[in-house]
Amino acid sequence: MFITPAFAQAAGAAPVPGGGATDLLLQFAPILLLVVIFWLLIFRPQQKRMKAQQAMLAAITRGDTIVTTGG
Repeated sequence: MFITPAFAQAAGAAPVPGGGATDLLLQFAPILLLVVIFWLLIFRPQQKRMKAQQAMLAAITRGDTIVTTGG
């Protein structure tokens, strides 16, 4: 009733043998690409900031003057 002719033709066609792993990889490629972009834009800079903060905290010695944002 609501099926289009393209879906009707595809339903009647025989499945194409082989290519299962390739098709699966192509389906997940956009998701993997988004994960890599997310990693590069969000997590890597955050890790660099955390490493710089840890180095700064490790360099503090007794007698250093600390100025905080709270005053």
